[in-house]
Amino acid sequence: MILVLHFGTAHYHVVLYCIILHRILYRNTFISLVVAHPNRVFSSPAGLWTVFTLGGVGSKATASPELSSPLANQSLLLLLVLANLTDASDAPNPYRQAIMSFKNTQDSSPFPSSIPHAFQINFNSLYTALCEQQTSDQATLLLYTLLHQNSNIRTYMLARTDMENLVLPILEILYHVEERNSHHVYMALIILLILTEDDGFNRSIHEVILKNITWYSERVLTEISLGSLLILVVIRTIQYNMTRTRDKYLHTNCLAALANMSAQFRSLHQYAAQRIISLFSLLSKKHNKVLEQATQSLRGSLSSNDVPLPDYAQDLNVIEEVIRMMLEIINSCLTNSLHHNPNLVYALLYKRDLFEQFRTHPSFQDIMQNIDLVITFFSSRLLQAGAELSVERVLEIIKQGVIALPKDRLKHLTWETLDILTSTGEKLGKHKC
Repeated sequence: MILVLHFGTAHYHVVLYCIILHRILYRNTFISLVVAHPNRVFSSPAGLWTVFTLGGVGSKATASPELSSPLANQSLLLLLVLANLTDASDAPNPYRQAIMSFKNTQDSSPFPSSIPHAFQINFNSLYTALCEQQTSDQATLLLYTLLHQNSNIRTYMLARTDMENLVLPILEILYHVEERNSHHVYMALIILLILTEDDGFNRSIHEVILKNITWYSERVLTEISLGSLLILVVIRTIQYNMTRTRDKYLHTNCLAALANMSAQFRSLHQYAAQRIISLFSLLSKKHNKVLEQATQSLRGSLSSNDVPLPDYAQDLNVIEEVIRMMLEIINSCLTNSLHHNPNLVYALLYKRDLFEQFRTHPSFQDIMQNIDLVITFFSSRLLQAGAELSVERVLEIIKQGVIALPKDRLKHLTWETLDILTSTGEKLGKHKC
């Protein structure tokens, strides 16, 4: 494997960075490094090269990827440390600049003169390595760093036609949330947020059909789209968080990923549609429980001035915020892709009583208009068709009704602003309509 570096002067710290990156990619492959200089071509410093090739050849394969290539894993940790060093007072961190600007070896366009720390690397090899190594949190952190900071990498990955190779390992991390540390889970979620900011990604994941997802144990999934599987895993993460960790940060990021995707929902699997409505049902029950506790607490405070009572107002505000986001997600799907999602309409009609209490609630009246319209319209058509309808017949009526429903009756609403923060407090983006 040959790596070509382009420098106006000999930036050995970037040579070091490139060697480290290649030790991660080509875990058992010797790499020939050539540095291109305007006046000459020279090899990398011999001593430096010796340090990073020790033990790199002939390693025995083991069951654990971390044990099979300890040099690659230590190199990955060092790379992350270098990339996150604080900028000096007189100069930015050159390692961070390098990770933000490197390009694909197939990209022949010249580097801008304003980028002194430029190099090229094989993006296909990098993509393959990242897909294969997401079992470790440091590899997931590297993937997040590259997606977030290097637009060349982000554009390349979003253009791949085999995105399932990258997304499935990320979904496995979230699916086994109880076995992962919180940092690993957060990084996986932020990666999904970055990916779902792209409309092309949100459309394409519903075109990728997967078969026999063995690690998903709640239900046998013989055939499902990548988009529907993503929805199932994110909803499962939300439900786990509701019963265990109760981390608002986790809730917010999960819901924001669903919100980003919602306008592009296509041909949702019936189980994915059911889980969306089931999550709303769970939130509704929790809302009623907290509301009842708040009412009892208020009565108790009137009868006793000495005993401190829990303040349920904050809990109620949080749960209502989450409910509103769920209603926005459902509304966005109905408004933008109703004709693509008969299974969601079916699930909505099957559990239509859930939404009754929110029709007149002051916090949800605006967002309930479209949902109420869809429920009323299709309920009327089912009533006209008679009783004892089969599932197939109901779906047929829904598909026919979608054509008859005037699209101008569904109002496009503006999302409430929701800033998404990384675990370091940096603003990442916001969910969109």
